[in-house]
Amino acid sequence: MPVAIITGASKGLGRALAEALAARGWDLVLDARTPEVLKETASALRDAHGTHVTAVPGDVTDAGHRAALVAAAWQLGGVDLLVSNASALGAEPLLRLDALPPAGLRRALEVNVVAALGLVQEALPLLRAAGTGAVITVSSDAAAEAYETWGGYGASKAALDHLAAVLGEEEPGLRVWAVDPGDMATDLYAAAVPDDDDPRPAPASVVPAFLRLLDERPASGRYGAPALLEGRR
Repeated sequence: MPVAIITGASKGLGRALAEALAARGWDLVLDARTPEVLKETASALRDAHGTHVTAVPGDVTDAGHRAALVAAAWQLGGVDLLVSNASALGAEPLLRLDALPPAGLRRALEVNVVAALGLVQEALPLLRAAGTGAVITVSSDAAAEAYETWGGYGASKAALDHLAAVLGEEEPGLRVWAVDPGDMATDLYAAAVPDDDDPRPAPASVVPAFLRLLDERPASGRYGAPALLEGRR
């Protein structure tokens, strides 16, 4: 069966995507920082779908942890898909740039960009060997639009978008998709803007956009989930 590594997979979009792939028979290696929640997620997916689901708790900024994720995937047969979903905001709640701690910006860059690249580098031999290997980096509209208080997080996602674009050029045998999922009701958004209680779509509602990419395998590039859900690219 195909094998996917998904970071930030214990809840939100990561868990919703893991659920959808498990329902299709994929074997999974899941990452998150909270062991108890991650293990519950992995157990629920195994029980519901009968696939192999390996939980590897840890921090993606740790090189040893990234190596453990790829080693776990190798034990399942390789890496067909790598989803970099784990994210850090840089400040919770978000702050204007004049108040953003440099340490917060460094954390956002380390999690959202440096760790994502490190995991790709670790997994590249297996992705290349898969024949139909794919990388998905979860982006944000804040990477392309200027929103007050979203500067640090948006800058990190813009950097991730550019890395994904260059990786797509350098690895023509792979598919590399940066995906902006649009607004979602997630813990990350609640931490970013705790006073915003407007209703937002559940993460599961955008998963079909990711599945469309896997089914149709369009060219590497940046895609918006709303457009994919509407049948556009």
